[in-house]
Formats: sequence, C-alpha cells, structure tokens
Amino acid sequence: MLKKCFLILAFCFSVSFFAQEKDSLSIKNGIDNPSLLSTHHFGIFNSRINTNFKLKPSKNKSLSFNYTSGNTFHPFLEAYLPKDLEIREKFKNTIWYDRSFNFIDQETTPADYLNIVIDAIIKEFRIGFILPIAKQHELTINLRSYFITNGKHPFSFFTSDETIEWFHSNIVGGEDPFGRRYYGLNQVNFEYLDRNGNILKLNNNDFFIGGLEFSHHFYPDLTINKTRNIYINFGNHLGINTSKFSPTIDFGLSANVVKQYTFKNKHLLNLGLSINVLHKNLIKFNDDAIDLGNNTYLGTLEGNIEYTKPTLKGNYHAFGINFQAQTRYNKKEEANYYHLRGKWQEINSGWHNGVSTLYKTLSNWSFIYTYGRYNYKLALYIKQDLQVNNTPDFQTGVHLKIPILQ
Repeated sequence: MLKKCFLILAFCFSVSFFAQEKDSLSIKNGIDNPSLLSTHHFGIFNSRINTNFKLKPSKNKSLSFNYTSGNTFHPFLEAYLPKDLEIREKFKNTIWYDRSFNFIDQETTPADYLNIVIDAIIKEFRIGFILPIAKQHELTINLRSYFITNGKHPFSFFTSDETIEWFHSNIVGGEDPFGRRYYGLNQVNFEYLDRNGNILKLNNNDFFIGGLEFSHHFYPDLTINKTRNIYINFGNHLGINTSKFSPTIDFGLSANVVKQYTFKNKHLLNLGLSINVLHKNLIKFNDDAIDLGNNTYLGTLEGNIEYTKPTLKGNYHAFGINFQAQTRYNKKEEANYYHLRGKWQEINSGWHNGVSTLYKTLSNWSFIYTYGRYNYKLALYIKQDLQVNNTPDFQTGVHLKIPILQ
C-alpha cells in the first residue's frame, strides 16, 4: 500500500501536464499546510517535525495559531518482555496471541513489565512565529501545549466519543467495534507504567506546556527551480521538551521537494514529497524520564497533493490530500517475543493496540482545505489513521496564519 502511494507520487513528478506558465498566484507559496502531527499519546511528549512544502522563504514575518483535537482509546493492557533467550526463541515461532507466559518473579522468569490505558481527547495548541532571516533562509519558532479532556459535547463535537460511536453504529464499522461503550463514554483514563517502573498519569482538564521548537530552513537557488518548477528545501530542527515526563532535547533533519504545475487558467497543482528523521532525547535532563519508546530515531515519509483555484479577486481556495508514514516507537524485534494480557473476551477488537501499535509503522491520511487572502491563511483539516488503530482514531484541526505589520 505504501509503495503504491509513493509510486503514484513519483510518477506525477515525472509526467507533463498541460502547458505551464511561469507566473503563479503571488500570494501562494507552495503547499502551506497546517501542523498535521498526530496527537499520539507518546508523540506529544517529543518535538517531532512538521513538513515544509514551501517554495521559498516568506517575505514577511507572520504568526500562526494551530488547534488540533484527537480521540485516542486503548483499554487497559499489560505486557511482559521475557529476558530468557530460550523463551524469546520459542515465542518468535508462535503467533503473539497464542504465547503462554507464567510470570513468577524476576529470578525465576525474568521479564520487563509495563501496562497502559489511554482514553482521552488530546487537544494541541500551537503558536508559531515565522521569520525570514536571509534571502534563502527562514526561521520558525513554535510553542506547543496540550489539554487533556473527556470531550463532552459541544466542546469536542467531531472527535467526541458520542460522535465516533454514532458514526460506527450508523455509517461504518459496526456497533462499538473497540469497546468504548463497554468501558464508558466521555471519560479520561490516561496512565502508563513504563518498563523502568516510572508512571505517567494525566487527569481530566490537565494542561501542560509540551515544549519549544526551532526550525531553520534553507532554500537553495537551483536551475531546476525555473526550468522544471521543482523546488527543494532542507531543514534542521531543535526541540526543547519541557514537560515533567520527558525533559529532553531532540534534534532532527528534513528534506522536502515540491513540483508545481501552472495551468492556463492559472489554477495550480502542487506535489510534495518529504523525508525527515528525529533523534529523540539527544540530551536528557532527568534520568527518570518516562520511557516513551526505545527507538532512538523517529523517521517520517510524507506525500502531499494540492489543487489550488484562484478567485477573481486574487484570493484562492486550495484542496489537499496528505499521507504520512512514521516509524515505530519501540524496537521491532521485541514484537517477536512480547506477551500481552488484556480483556479481549469483553470487547470485539483492538484490545492489544495500546502496546502492539508501538511496534508498527503508523500511517494516516489528512484532507485539507485552505483559504488564502493576501498574507492571511485559514486552513481546516480532518485526519484518519490508515490502520484504524486509535493512534488517534480521528483528528481535526484549524490553522490561522496572519502577517505581522512592519
């Protein structure tokens, strides 16, 4: 599935569309997406990297405001990671739900142990400052914060438990496929015991500052910019995580490319492809920080298709489809021998997702609408995880970008 998606994108880069013109919408600078990062219950504690599909640095300073809401649900689940090599080898040849493990104590059957339960609406608030610092350079500073809520109507209408279960019951998915009704709607149950015995616990209406992010992008002036309308930029990213659960510094690199087509009627088609990698917890300020995945690096591959229609007044409407695939949080080999225990008899499916998805590549689709007017931009989007594994289940966002008067 992933290969097919990116083969299609690669093909689009190489084909010729209708006759192109070198001029374009003066206020349209590539694909100016909102923050599309998921409200993943581990991801919110690290900086991660937002893709940059712009063609060149912004001309003026600007502020951006981003609001995101995502529904995440994982019933209580325990996991044992046996240390005995013989048990690991035995489990490697046994499908995960048939593995039998009787933990007695650390001397008789040594094993790492963790448990997790996540049931909440996670809301993210981002304030960004975009600063052009040279002809080919740009600096972006973002402050991100999070609010944990039970999501009762009307404050989380689209991402609430009621809305999602109504959709399952009346549109697609069947009656309560993941057990939300069994455990109760509109509640917060957010607790994680890591393998080192550290506890992460959040309650309804908890608010915390996630961190401060600095992103520098370089836009090289290449021949292909003018001859083929292909634009490339490179980024380096520094994230300072300030929550008490993960006081760390992250560092990452990104590479982004955009191919732009301009039609005779001045409509635009932008195709974007990006890859980035983040070194989590490069510097730790606390040795007791929560283990939020033992993979040192998070990598993301992203593709974007956007069609833009200008208005008679020089504004525009843009419609985009974005695909993201992020590497797993935990080391893949552990999935060969973990032993999971949950209330699988009491719900239909998904009881294992709280741990099993930490060992899988996460992927999702976003559908974005943007209205641009001068230097102002308003964007709305919805996001659905591709594997329907509640990481999160459903997510919505609103983004506003305004210029700073000089």
